[in-house]
Amino acid sequence: MRDEVMAWYATHARDLPWRTPERTPWGVLVSEVMLQQTPVSRVEPVWYSWMQRWPEPADLAGEEPGTAIRAWGRLGYPRRALRLHAAAGAIVDRHGGRVPSAHADLLALPGVGSYTAAAVATFAFGQRHVVLDTNVRRVLARAASGQQFPARTTTAAEYRLTDGLLPTDDSAPTWSVAVMELGALVCTARNPRCDECPIAGSCAWRLAGAPPHDGPPRRGQAWEGTDRQVRGRLMAVLRGTDHPVPKHQLDAVWPAAVQRERALDGLVSDGLVEPLDDELYRLPGV
Repeated sequence: MRDEVMAWYATHARDLPWRTPERTPWGVLVSEVMLQQTPVSRVEPVWYSWMQRWPEPADLAGEEPGTAIRAWGRLGYPRRALRLHAAAGAIVDRHGGRVPSAHADLLALPGVGSYTAAAVATFAFGQRHVVLDTNVRRVLARAASGQQFPARTTTAAEYRLTDGLLPTDDSAPTWSVAVMELGALVCTARNPRCDECPIAGSCAWRLAGAPPHDGPPRRGQAWEGTDRQVRGRLMAVLRGTDHPVPKHQLDAVWPAAVQRERALDGLVSDGLVEPLDDELYRLPGV
């Protein structure tokens, strides 16, 4: 499996800026946070904008949190912007402005979980860590375990399987990103292109007759009519101005008052919106 996947990646890898030889650990960290639940096509232009504006952690740490939220634009889940801002501050305070290479130090940064710490240590510093994103989990569930989809949550068995497949030499980072790329481009969730897959001949799922997922239907996250949609509309108003916004302007974005107030309260609780006197609201610190 390894040789086939590595050979496929050598000719099919996308030319992404956070993979180039000129990449920086900070650029890799920013990309990993932005790519959480967001496709590459939406992330790439925002990543370029961020890196031009804040090429080092200290550049972002010197800004107000609200500036980071505004620059986040419509990537979604804007709490990630706050986490990046907090991580930048911690990198400056604890590590002299340089993204740490030690996995434990990465994991100790605000908003950095086990996946992100492993990904940055692997892709920025060339270390050997198990990197399990949704694409990797899906490829290995099919190719090695004969299941259409992995379990809802990552299991210890998945870690053991992935660690057993991970090369022990300096090719480990390339193997990890190659499997990730295979899942993103070929072994996709809805319409896998098995005729293009380099390991189709040995895929346990295909050899078993491609049995359907044994479990509740897997559905994408709803958007229309949800609190997420309301939050997005409220944030769009606040991002669109440099001045505090009166409450009546926020009230105009959604007719259902109870849901609108719940969404606004959630944004305030999450630290994404700052209430002021006289029923004015703004992005934090802006």
